[in-house]
Amino acid sequence: MIDTMLQTILLVAMILISVALTGVILLQRSEGGALGMGGGPSGFMTARGAGNLLTQATSILAILFFLCAIGLTIAGNVTRSNESVINADDVGAIAVGGDTQAPAAAAPAPTTPVQPAAPSLDDLEASLPTGASTPAQ
Repeated sequence: MIDTMLQTILLVAMILISVALTGVILLQRSEGGALGMGGGPSGFMTARGAGNLLTQATSILAILFFLCAIGLTIAGNVTRSNESVINADDVGAIAVGGDTQAPAAAAPAPTTPVQPAAPSLDDLEASLPTGASTPAQ
């Protein structure tokens, strides 16, 4: 119960941070040039550019975004068991080629015949009128 509430809180916080991060990035002044090519000496790495309020807000929101992502991962894995998906005994039996455990009791055979999921071709031919079962030549 607490895990799902924590996940919900972190997810809502992540959505709000994502929206705020998108807004702050879109508010920033374009430096020109694609993929960091251009912009001159007044780019991101100058002291003036690093001290900009929008730049600092972007870095803080990015850090919060990653912390929320890590928190969501940890919160989602708290309730998982520590056992492996693959049973170690079964893997050993496959590697050795023998069966390390006694086989489970077989289920009793069904008393009624199992109906197929879809009709067969025989069912289709039986449902056609007698005159239409053979194609005209």
